[in-house]
Amino acid sequence: ADVAALTGDQQLLKAVDTIWNNFVSKKLYVQGGAGAIGDGERYGNNYELPNETAYNETCAAIANVFWNHRMFLLHGESKYIDVLEKILYNGLLSGIGLDGKSFFYTNAMQITASHPGEEGKRSGWFECSCCPTNLVRLLPSVPGYVYAQKDDRLYVNLFISSTASFEVNKKPLTITQENNYPWEGNLKFTVSSSSPSSFSLRIRIPGWASNEAIPSDLYRFQNNTSHAAVITLNGKPVEYTVENGYAVLNRKWSKKDIVEMQLPMEAVRVVANDKVKMDAGKVALQRGPLMYCAEWLDNAGKASNILLPDTSPLTAAYKSDVLNGITVINAEAVVVTVNKNGEEVHTEKKTLTAIPYYAWANRGEGEMMIWFPKKIRDVALIPQTTK
Repeated sequence: ADVAALTGDQQLLKAVDTIWNNFVSKKLYVQGGAGAIGDGERYGNNYELPNETAYNETCAAIANVFWNHRMFLLHGESKYIDVLEKILYNGLLSGIGLDGKSFFYTNAMQITASHPGEEGKRSGWFECSCCPTNLVRLLPSVPGYVYAQKDDRLYVNLFISSTASFEVNKKPLTITQENNYPWEGNLKFTVSSSSPSSFSLRIRIPGWASNEAIPSDLYRFQNNTSHAAVITLNGKPVEYTVENGYAVLNRKWSKKDIVEMQLPMEAVRVVANDKVKMDAGKVALQRGPLMYCAEWLDNAGKASNILLPDTSPLTAAYKSDVLNGITVINAEAVVVTVNKNGEEVHTEKKTLTAIPYYAWANRGEGEMMIWFPKKIRDVALIPQTTK
């Protein structure tokens, strides 16, 4: 990607575009993980995205942040930042514990009693310790992904409370972001210029805010949301054009102009392409840029026996005392149990509590699930109880 950008080599450009399209449409996990197969540390075949044996090395997530940033610099399209954000907030961030000193080498898609493995246990170090060292390099570099500039075009890519300084048309200016993203969708940008300055401010409208789970047909929202992004300038609604996924605001900016964007923060169901056989008949949960999972501790000690019917509404609630403060998703689910002789199947309605995927495995070891069946397909797959 770098060489294609620097040299304009059309063969390299075509090659890197082809590889990216294959990655995003056939080989990316729903939580932003990549590299499905541990044997050979490889991607696997098209649509080969197993859950129980998912590899998803943390270093692969970091590499894909690097790559998608380069692809944005090459093409200037928001879809690359959409993928970068998906990886950053989910399949990468899960690689480090909330204590800041425990890590995952691989990032599991599910942990069950029948397949416990070592994937649910964080480690302080690894014999081949590429992942911890890469994480401590990547996280401090995040400010470099927030903005981009080309001539008089200023791109806002990530939404992180901060102040940044620029020089546009030889005039200094600052942009201050104030938000509680990703928990809330109220975004505020204060543009301050020492003297009136004309330039194009381009704010990314996330794909997930426009009913796009991923910039391909690999995943989609089961039902489209009804709300769109709303932008105001100095408190008044403003018309804007959309170019390459960015809301374009062309004007002469004055001291302390305030732009606000309201993003829809509904909890939604995600379904996979029919060619991803392991996820057939299942749904995953997403709110904003965050993917969710069910962990044993919040769901009566198990997560692998939960069914989530389409008729169950999804609700969200912020819990300041859980996992350093998170928004959880709740729904009325069906829990399935099988007696110890395998002769009786019982179902019971219970409240599902789902937490952001990045925060799992911080409260001990136990089951975790991302994909929830809508109905019983095979009783033999339901772990037996001791009843």
